[in-house]
Amino acid sequence: MSKLVTRFIKDESGATAIEYGLIAAGIAAVIIATVNTLGGKVNTAFTNIESKM
Repeated sequence: MSKLVTRFIKDESGATAIEYGLIAAGIAAVIIATVNTLGGKVNTAFTNIESKM
């Protein structure tokens, strides 16, 4: 039984999946923040162009 517990503790395959999940969540957060920031500016630019036409 102790060998099974030792093997379980040394197994790092699940940690890799968690790390990839955290990286994906971080990238998604940056994309969302960028779209929110640029979205307002683009909307303002199109509104200004529309009013000048």
